[in-house]
Amino acid sequence: MKILYAFQGTGNGHVSRAREILPYLKQYGEVDILISGTQAEVELQYELQYQFNGFGFVFGSKGGVDFRETWNRFHMKQFLNDVKNLPVNQYDLVINDFEPVCAWSCKLRGKPSVAMSHQSAYLSPKTPQLKGFHWGKFIMNHYAPAKNHVAFHFEKYDDFINTPVIRSEIRQQITENKGHYTVYLPAYSDEFILEQIRKIPHIQWQIFSKHSSQHYQKFNAEVFPIDNTLFQKSLASCEGFLTGGGFEGPAEALFMKKKVLAVPMHHQYEQQCNALSLEKMGVPVIWKEADFSKKLKDWVNSDRQIIVNFPDETEEIVRRMIKKYR
Repeated sequence: MKILYAFQGTGNGHVSRAREILPYLKQYGEVDILISGTQAEVELQYELQYQFNGFGFVFGSKGGVDFRETWNRFHMKQFLNDVKNLPVNQYDLVINDFEPVCAWSCKLRGKPSVAMSHQSAYLSPKTPQLKGFHWGKFIMNHYAPAKNHVAFHFEKYDDFINTPVIRSEIRQQITENKGHYTVYLPAYSDEFILEQIRKIPHIQWQIFSKHSSQHYQKFNAEVFPIDNTLFQKSLASCEGFLTGGGFEGPAEALFMKKKVLAVPMHHQYEQQCNALSLEKMGVPVIWKEADFSKKLKDWVNSDRQIIVNFPDETEEIVRRMIKKYR
């Protein structure tokens, strides 16, 4: 069987999930890999057959998406050309993790594909979501269309939704508590974060920044350029994790029994909905910047731990998917 596995390269979650899924997919046939987007720091460690610019969202520095830069980096003519020329019909099975070139190529050719993604969970009305009409939901539902769906979320809200795929190195990681707090807020500037954490001077912070290429110290914090090995070491030994409203980052921290404080990006539908789910689980969320200082202090002073159950089911999920859709 010839398989095409396409995934989004914006952020680290899609690439991390691909690293876990690919070894099992390769047991069922020859697998070609497609990636689009360029903002991931996790290395895939597999040869790519296709790499496209795609249409990825660019993190800003004020708590949201940089829409201007996102649009500036999008090349419509190239995107349409890639969609037109991708030979999806030569594959027996096409699997897509929120990647638009492959998804639209399949849709325009009437080729069935399987969306194997976190975003697919929002097709279920049982998944916590913002109420009313939101352009973000419309965009998410049409960004990478597919006929079939295998989804991942913090809880199994529906029968096609599974708990998160946790990286093997995270499952095997020895954890401890050295008392520092780890920070990954790519949509905020270093200056904003430093101004918030300096108000809690008795705590040491390790900030992993998309906005800095140099390691430096300021106030009660160390700021590191993004480095997956250093980040994993910091996370495994921290007291708590201050992060955005992503999916894989909070999932990994909760798996390692770390307390989490989530700050979802402004006007980013998926992150806002993720934060709703986290809040329902008992994870504190900062919805407004005006509440940042108070909620940060309350969280640091809290010792509440959220217990999760994220079993290693990746091999079985792939097996069921192959059996159903091959």
